Amino acid sequence: MEFTMNHFSLQGKIALITGASYGIGFAIACGFAKAGATIVFNDLNEELVQKGMQSYQQAGISVHGYVCDVTDEAAVQALVEKIEQDVGTIDILVNNAGIIRRTPMLEMSAADFRKVIDVDLNAPFIVSKAVLPSMIKKGHGKIINICSMMSELGRETVSAYAAAKGGLKMLTRNICSEYGKYNIQCNGIGPGYIETPQTAPLRQLQEDGSRHPFDQFILAKTPAERWGTTDDLVGPAVFLASDASNFVNGHVLYVDGGILAYIGKQPE
Repeated sequence: MEFTMNHFSLQGKIALITGASYGIGFAIACGFAKAGATIVFNDLNEELVQKGMQSYQQAGISVHGYVCDVTDEAAVQALVEKIEQDVGTIDILVNNAGIIRRTPMLEMSAADFRKVIDVDLNAPFIVSKAVLPSMIKKGHGKIINICSMMSELGRETVSAYAAAKGGLKMLTRNICSEYGKYNIQCNGIGPGYIETPQTAPLRQLQEDGSRHPFDQFILAKTPAERWGTTDDLVGPAVFLASDASNFVNGHVLYVDGGILAYIGKQPE
């Protein structure tokens, strides 16, 4: 089939983005909506869902919001059934919901380690498992897992997060391996260091006018010499959700300004 720009359109598609009340998930959902998709999102409690609904309303985007704990398999199955009744069959899933615990390994409890694994790895398995049967029946589907540079790299204090995101990279490849024959593409996006409210303190100038040490570290490691923005993730997400990527499968697209390609600046 001859390529046209319509291959990037999400017109008529229904997209579920987990944990998309704010941040990366919110930006991706807004991008999908502008590309024509109907947006469905969930979050952990009613307060977060309502805040998300208000943010989408302010952005002029009509969405469907639901309360659901994505680590609860029965609740997720019920959510997907409810979405199919209320909105329609899910064409695109973005496994965005996630947490991080920045704790040195020797100080981290096994319970905290398991919690990160549960949200960042088990939940994408659970939600993907819930949407796959309808995608198989329809003969097409897109699953996008929000991975991380920690799918490839380690760093102090993030043992659980790195273990989960490394596992998510391999889950991405395995979903591709098992369900590619049904015209289902499962890919990942690996964000670099992104400007968010949570990282704002790390980017503020110090009292003497110098950059925060971590800010200096990130700029020195990034060929682009800047932090990413949530908008930087939208184009790659739309590509992976659209028919333009129908022969891209089992791939993690790192949107990191070149960090993984770069050894970093030589100290002066």
